[in-house]
Amino acid sequence: MSTDRYVSPLSERYASREMQYIFSPDKKFRTWRRLWIALAETEKELGLNITQEQIDELKAHADDINYDVAKERERLVRHDVMSHVYAYGVQCPKAKGIIHLGATSCYVGDNTDIIVMTEALKLVRKKLVNVIAELAKFAREYKELPTLAFTHFQPAQPTTVGKRATLWMQEFMLDLEDLEYVISTMKLLGSKGTTGTQASFLELFDGDQETIDKIDPMIAEKMGFKECYPVSGQTYSRKVDTRVLNVLAGIAASAHKFSNDIRLLQHLKEVEEPFEKNQIGSSAMAYKRNPMRSERIASLSRYVMVDALNPAITSATQWFERTLDDSANKRLSIPEGFLAIDGILDLCLNVVDGLVVYPKVIEKHLRAELPFMATENIMMDAVKAGGDRQELHERIRELSMEAAKTVKAEGKDNNLLELIAADPAFNLSLEDLEKSMEPSRYTGRAAVQVDAFLKNVVDPMLESHKDLLGMTAEINV
Repeated sequence: MSTDRYVSPLSERYASREMQYIFSPDKKFRTWRRLWIALAETEKELGLNITQEQIDELKAHADDINYDVAKERERLVRHDVMSHVYAYGVQCPKAKGIIHLGATSCYVGDNTDIIVMTEALKLVRKKLVNVIAELAKFAREYKELPTLAFTHFQPAQPTTVGKRATLWMQEFMLDLEDLEYVISTMKLLGSKGTTGTQASFLELFDGDQETIDKIDPMIAEKMGFKECYPVSGQTYSRKVDTRVLNVLAGIAASAHKFSNDIRLLQHLKEVEEPFEKNQIGSSAMAYKRNPMRSERIASLSRYVMVDALNPAITSATQWFERTLDDSANKRLSIPEGFLAIDGILDLCLNVVDGLVVYPKVIEKHLRAELPFMATENIMMDAVKAGGDRQELHERIRELSMEAAKTVKAEGKDNNLLELIAADPAFNLSLEDLEKSMEPSRYTGRAAVQVDAFLKNVVDPMLESHKDLLGMTAEINV
């Protein structure tokens, strides 16, 4: 680790090695060489004077990149693509003259960007599917455990711990739908030339339009894509980058909401993220167990959501067939968006896998509020015992206000049941009233909804992606 210059925390602290490699120089330059081989093969197959011996030479040196030669050449010519064309030619003297034939720099630069982003999106999909899978296990385990629900972070009608987890899952499922769509629509730039007109190929192939029409589809197939964008300027539309980062921002928003809920629940001591044996929560307060992982999820998620503005503004400000004010921004915003979302999903997987639930605390909080929520049932029981519904409604309202004052102003326990039992209008004993305090009576269809959601929505998705399942996340710090 370098200590005398800035090093990105995304690579040092948060992102996995797998995601870091996808955006590494080595991955980029190896992909450039694959693209030059695909172009040369296509041109040979379509009739240009390129020999199999030249192709074989290119393939023999596809991976042993002579970086020292490329760097020295770039110091001289100040052009990264031409420096690597030169370096490749040094290793492949027989093929030197046909490397990059008819292409412009964006042939390797932009096609590589699409290839790298597509591979990165697939890694994001793998991690997102595993987060959903862990949440599904959690929801299934706690589908029947009653818990206090909140609206406006005020106590509301009970739900179950598992049902709450389906709300987190559903948001991630929506992100997965968007992610699948974007992956399915990724296309290569192909080889369109300096302004997208393929003028150089018109010259190379003596104006043979039918042959030129075959170039892009053949390159796409060789690189593992279905097709290329049908029209372009010099670059693929920067709108593509906007689509990609918007998907990442959507995942970040879902992760942020999930992490906020965990942080609030940890404050309530109902649910807690994993806390390791030797972990220190605070330098001053030795007893503290801070929700550090969830806080980091929120922190990185905000970065990704804001980062999505970069490609949107870049796309909006491109001039005609291209300008170069996209380049420096793309080098930062695209990789950093992916590295951050990679770290976020690893954290989510780690948190969900180790979530600790405290049923006794959950029950304590629920029972403290349950008398208020049970008033409708109590009123119905009192009506059955001969009471007047309208009179009972007003009386329960008055007693509820009195009990609330006891809780808030005096700091005492909720005594609503005692107040109702002492009121002859209800004709109900304290024993009768306590029978109505079974929490599961007030969770509605929560457990049924969990089962239905898992069976109809989540399980089919997990089955279709079963080859992606089984990963665990390593957290660096």
